[in-house]
Amino acid sequence: MMDVKTLLFRLKETCLLMVGIPSYDRYVEHMRTHHPDRPVMTAEEFFWDRQKSRYTAGKGRMRGGCS
Repeated sequence: MMDVKTLLFRLKETCLLMVGIPSYDRYVEHMRTHHPDRPVMTAEEFFWDRQKSRYTAGKGRMRGGCS
């Protein structure tokens, strides 16, 4: 059975993923495990990288919203 702390952590992570905010902690863990030779972005760099990836359609144009 899952303890309350773990349940709340997973609930928070699920809610953030539902609104498109990936886990920085998981990113850091992945980079250190699978790409130890590559630099790890700061939390702020990671946030802006994910925002850019989510909303940029290509050729410098933004996806969604008004043109």
